[in-house]
Amino acid sequence: MQVQLLKSKIHRAQVTDANVNYEGSLTIDRDFMDAAGMLPFERVLCGNLANGNRFETYAIPGERGSRAIILNGATAHLGKVGDRLTVMTFAWIDAAAAAVWQPKVIVLGENNAIISTRGV
Repeated sequence: MQVQLLKSKIHRAQVTDANVNYEGSLTIDRDFMDAAGMLPFERVLCGNLANGNRFETYAIPGERGSRAIILNGATAHLGKVGDRLTVMTFAWIDAAAAAVWQPKVIVLGENNAIISTRGV
């Protein structure tokens, strides 16, 4: 049997831009993606801490070191610059391995600086 568990999480990511005219997705600084173990074009579930909106899209790598978190396309209507997001990915894990599974988590602070990590 397999269970679906949290694979990676970027917690308190501050939205830096929103572009309704883009095709759609969430741009994430590639350094954040690497630190959290997220892959380019991987499906992400996002929760907006400011307004409670939850949405699914896919991650596209942004410029390294930019600290960018950009809502693109339709998702640009679900938040605004300054909102804090929780960005999550999930994986199917064998039930035997689930007992010791640890997701990769990064927590962002002011100016989207990484302030803590775990499981990394």
